[in-house]
Amino acid sequence: MKTFLSGIQPSGLLHLGNYFGAIRQHVASLEEPGEHYYFIADYHALTTCRDADALRNQVRETAVTYLSLGLDPERAHLFRQSDVPEVTELAWMLSCVTGMGLIERAHSYKDKVAKGIKPSVGLFTYPVLMAADILAYDSDVVPVGKDQIQHLEMAQDMAGYFNAAFGEGCFKRPEARIAAEEKYARVPGLDGEKMSKSYGNDLWIFESGKKLKKAIGRIPTDSRAPEEPKDPSELLLFDFLALFLEADELADWERRVREGGEGAPGYGHLKVRLIEAIDEHFGEARERREEWLAHPERVDAVLERGAVKARERARAVRDRCLAACGLR
Repeated sequence: MKTFLSGIQPSGLLHLGNYFGAIRQHVASLEEPGEHYYFIADYHALTTCRDADALRNQVRETAVTYLSLGLDPERAHLFRQSDVPEVTELAWMLSCVTGMGLIERAHSYKDKVAKGIKPSVGLFTYPVLMAADILAYDSDVVPVGKDQIQHLEMAQDMAGYFNAAFGEGCFKRPEARIAAEEKYARVPGLDGEKMSKSYGNDLWIFESGKKLKKAIGRIPTDSRAPEEPKDPSELLLFDFLALFLEADELADWERRVREGGEGAPGYGHLKVRLIEAIDEHFGEARERREEWLAHPERVDAVLERGAVKARERARAVRDRCLAACGLR
């Protein structure tokens, strides 16, 4: 039986990039038989967060988001990373067999420093803790976005280093799973760049009403009249519509815009349809979110149950590795 494992950092209100790049894939994986572990990476959040209350709220918001979007707690173990202290022990053991050169090549560290985040030891060794997260549960499959492939490959390398030093079988080598559909590989922001909170171009998954209309209104267009033929591939609006519309409907909108003429849709029509599609896609999840928010004790119970199962797995892996390297 396969073990599926992935996680997400609690960074406030999660956006469409988080949903299509990770959460959607995590929820879909529940259709496959196996054990499913999904964690909220609050230790990782300490590399940038200095507000204890904010972090607690962000962890809860992340849990509520997953549960609202369909992560069934009866079929998946959802838990806080910090509720499994064995992970930090494994991170130290992995750090002792990992060369500096591997860590120095991490794209995420370079990107964050380039964006002005003050470098810390925690930020620099982030890939080691992430490797421990991946390896602690004997995971077989790790659903990740393309931007996380390097971290998975580094985890594979670290598992190999440890096994070479202390014996094969200490760590299981996991494999990545990337979303098959290319349209989900890079979700655009409202300005056309990759969607990111740091760029200020993100759209909250559960945005609705006037705020949603205002956000969609920010998507840039030009001054061409509706009847003027246009190439849909050059219009950012179609990148968003492709995320939500069925192929037949999307093709019809594309045809009408490409042909132009009388009755061709204008940018306003496309934005209205996009808002409708977002409402349709997340309508039920919004209702579930209100239910979870009304019962925080149920959220706590889900996280606590998940942590119990996760610790059982992680403790077995830790003990196996401690024995292998002479600490037991």
